[in-house]
Amino acid sequence: MSGFVIVEVVEVSNPAGMQEYAERARATVEQFSGRYRILRGKTDVAEGSWSPGPLVMLEFPSMEKAKAWYDSPEYRPLIALRQAASKMNFIFVEGLD
Repeated sequence: MSGFVIVEVVEVSNPAGMQEYAERARATVEQFSGRYRILRGKTDVAEGSWSPGPLVMLEFPSMEKAKAWYDSPEYRPLIALRQAASKMNFIFVEGLD
């Protein structure tokens, strides 16, 4: 089953830091056979009261691959860079096959 990482961008306090993060993160996603499905996509709420910030969605071949990416020595240092430059919500979601 595919594994997805869904990210809500809550706040960016350091745009230059986020630019560096984005440039470096892409290679790590690709290294784990992931791909961007949404990249800061605009949202339009149809129902409910959720008012999300820009969204990012990554797709990996499996949930294990998604978690391996997040915990990898290649991505791990980038977490600190991202957290210093922004506030985000991250979730893992198992997809259908």
